[in-house]
Amino acid sequence: MEKHMKEKEKKNKKKQKKKKNRVGLKILLVILIIILCAVGYVLYKTYKNGWGLKGFISTVVGHDASKLQELDKIQFLLLGDNQGLTDSIMVCSYDPKTQEAAMLSIPRDTFIGKNKKRATASDKINSLYQGKNADAIMEEVSNLIGIDLKYYIVVETDALIELVDTIGGVTFNVPIDMKYDDPVQNLHINLKAGEQLIDGKKAEQLLRFRHNNNGTSYSYEYGDNDYGRMRTQREFIMAALSQTLKASNILKITELLDIVKENVKTNMDFDSIRDYIPYVVEFSTDNLKTGALPGVSEQCNGVWVFIHDEEEAEKLIGEMFLGIKPETEDENTINTNTIENNVSNKITNQTNTTNKTNTTKK
Repeated sequence: MEKHMKEKEKKNKKKQKKKKNRVGLKILLVILIIILCAVGYVLYKTYKNGWGLKGFISTVVGHDASKLQELDKIQFLLLGDNQGLTDSIMVCSYDPKTQEAAMLSIPRDTFIGKNKKRATASDKINSLYQGKNADAIMEEVSNLIGIDLKYYIVVETDALIELVDTIGGVTFNVPIDMKYDDPVQNLHINLKAGEQLIDGKKAEQLLRFRHNNNGTSYSYEYGDNDYGRMRTQREFIMAALSQTLKASNILKITELLDIVKENVKTNMDFDSIRDYIPYVVEFSTDNLKTGALPGVSEQCNGVWVFIHDEEEAEKLIGEMFLGIKPETEDENTINTNTIENNVSNKITNQTNTTNKTNTTKK
């Protein structure tokens, strides 16, 4: 009798085990079906959004194919902040529909006063930022270039370092040997010329360099002192953009956005910034026009200031931001290098000697 009961109990356990296995299999099948449906939906939406990386990211952020038509060309002021001062002032634009972008450097010493004979350091455009007043400098730049800028992005040194390190550094050709020390600012620059991987700390050195301890600077052809620094800043940003848009870094987009949200000051809505990401991944730096505000440095009332050339500036801004073709150029010959080289020549030819005596703070 006892033996019979044990056999019966054993059979019941086997039945329960089979039942549990069937239930577990059904749950697994349901999960697989849900996953397949989700993957299928994502693939379908990706297809509808144009396939590729753009289509995938558009799907992830909740876009549909019509979202692009709702996005306008965006223009903003980009500022580099170091201890409450700014040496980097750039006007930037990006059009997701045409995949065209522009980046114009504004010399930090640009004269904004009314009388050159009474010029002071407060008449330089970067003085408006002291106290981190991005709105004030944005308004003045808008008046200067004739474009109503509504947005600004301020990148502090720590954020720059973290962003560059997050994308694994930037391969960049350092134009000259750089050796400069400023104990007061705790700034020590020591870079060798040549192509190399620039990490976050080296990026800070590269972008802040203006001249060496012995007074030497960039070459005459490259652009001396501040003008060389502005050119290096633009070219480094181009290289960083190109390398950020690699597939391996696109997968870090959430991490990059978190860094921006925590460490970058802007009056733009982050949801709006996110809307542009699916289209930025298709951007090529071949479509990026870069340049610097044309003009010449002058010593006015004992102060070195940059006097911009209004006529040349109007032409350059029209070409870079308003789509106005230059009258003297065939439209098929206009490209990034044409703008960059023309602007560099206009500046360096007039400022090679004057900037060597410009001792404004880095």
